[in-house]
Amino acid sequence: MISIKNKIEHHLLDYEKVQASFSWDTIARELSGLPDGKGLNISHEAIDCHAHSPLKDTVAFRFIRKDRNFQDFTYAELQKQTSKFANVLQNLGVQKGERVFSLAGRIPELYTTALGTLKYTAVFCPLFSVFGPEPVFQRLSRGDASVLMTTSALFDKTIKQILERLPLLRYIIISDITEHVSEKILSFSKLIEQAKDNFVIPKTNPEDAALLHFTSGTTGMPKGVLHVHQAVLTHYITGKYVLDFHEGDRYWCTADPGWVTGTSYGIIAPLVNGVTCIVDEEEFDAARWYSILEEHKVNIWYTAPTAIRRLMRMEIKPCIEYNLENLRLILSVGEPLHAEAVIWGEENFGIPILDNWWQTETGGIMIANYPSMKVKPGSMGKPLPGVEIAIAAINDKQLKLITEPNVQGHLVLKKRFPSLFRGYLHENERYNKCFIGDWYLSGDLAKKDTDGYFWFISRADDIIKTSGHMVGPFEVESSLMRHPAVAEAAVIGKPEPTIGELVKAFVVLKTGKEPNEETKMDIMGFARKEMGPAVAPKEIEFVESIPKTRSGKILRRLLKARELGLPEGDISTLEQS
Repeated sequence: MISIKNKIEHHLLDYEKVQASFSWDTIARELSGLPDGKGLNISHEAIDCHAHSPLKDTVAFRFIRKDRNFQDFTYAELQKQTSKFANVLQNLGVQKGERVFSLAGRIPELYTTALGTLKYTAVFCPLFSVFGPEPVFQRLSRGDASVLMTTSALFDKTIKQILERLPLLRYIIISDITEHVSEKILSFSKLIEQAKDNFVIPKTNPEDAALLHFTSGTTGMPKGVLHVHQAVLTHYITGKYVLDFHEGDRYWCTADPGWVTGTSYGIIAPLVNGVTCIVDEEEFDAARWYSILEEHKVNIWYTAPTAIRRLMRMEIKPCIEYNLENLRLILSVGEPLHAEAVIWGEENFGIPILDNWWQTETGGIMIANYPSMKVKPGSMGKPLPGVEIAIAAINDKQLKLITEPNVQGHLVLKKRFPSLFRGYLHENERYNKCFIGDWYLSGDLAKKDTDGYFWFISRADDIIKTSGHMVGPFEVESSLMRHPAVAEAAVIGKPEPTIGELVKAFVVLKTGKEPNEETKMDIMGFARKEMGPAVAPKEIEFVESIPKTRSGKILRRLLKARELGLPEGDISTLEQS
């Protein structure tokens, strides 16, 4: 086990004590709420309450352009810009609860759109700027989009082709044109210029819809996940306890807002906690990333396993080649983080990388490794105070909690926490199937050890049944990663009549390692010794890369589909490397 250097007094020093006395009602009282008891609004908690406090001149966002120039927005300036956008929506006749979409890179206009939409009490839905026309059409049509904010390049490349198929889309606001094109295609800057910079947030019920995020389906159409304004309680407290925000912190979340992390933790959580949020317009570049950490004196860095794996494969010594003395915490989310990556963080930054677990459906971090606690490399950590999480056996829609430690089962969460999604848009039956009684079924398999730490096993539909054994791909991948030649690994079950399924591994080798039979046999021998012959891969295939989502999840079902010649399903979020 590894412990983090205690450079500051952490917000969560006594986990057991906080967990025992935790109350969501108490947390709600730490937030300001709308004036005159008019409810709870995410944008008010993120911006307006700070704009009328000593934090008003604190930088809320620092936007780094591709050319390395940057633009700062203080909380006071952000209040005016987002109020202007709220007035734009009002002037356009948009109604409360209507859906406002964005299709853009990490530009200031996207963030103004997000927070202005929430302020207005419409529903914000971000899309990845890399989506092609059909994935964009699916989401805009299923989400009943009224307004879309995008760029001229993406309008020409993507939206023009599908515009006639979107009769409900009333307005398209383009970020980088100076004049309106038509009554429907409008200039962002001109609308903002003509709008007033003060806006009174209307009454907002904590249960009012706020955010819509689409998640990829394994087959068929993506699911639209709805969250409400009350989710801000989870964003606030996870920012405090997990990301350990303190006044004056500079924080960088590398996630794109098209993924839920880029909204919950790239926009809402840091602003609600009053810190400075770094946003880089450019995509992954190791030297650029390290130099941003150095030049902008980043204290807290939240990134994805995809990026960490890439950094691990490079010959850069970050703390030798860069001055990273301000970097206090590194966190990861997306795909469970292999123990090797946690230890790599300790060796290369002097601090382990803290893994945490949550889903689009949970809206915020649910299980985490906390800065003040011991870290068990490879573990997801412990539940967020205020969230009850258990391991359960599920048979015929009957759920039985497993109390014995280290027993594999379904990871389930008690309903009563504020950021749990309130529905799949237009799919009530699908939503209802996610629950048994008071328990939300995550679809993940895990186990809980004697110290209360949770360990990820697999997605329930990824589990491999081989020779009477139930094998989790993550377990095998973690072992393979310990081989000195292996940079990345992904494991699937391949049908084999005599044993049910055999374990097949797709392996990316480290630079300089030869993808020959000798290397393959060496890895297979290592795996058999580490895991035993029943669990170790029976087949290994060397590949140049492993398909992953942009959020870092290995697409095992895509590997399996390709292996078996089956339909690939929805691959709209596939990382383009």
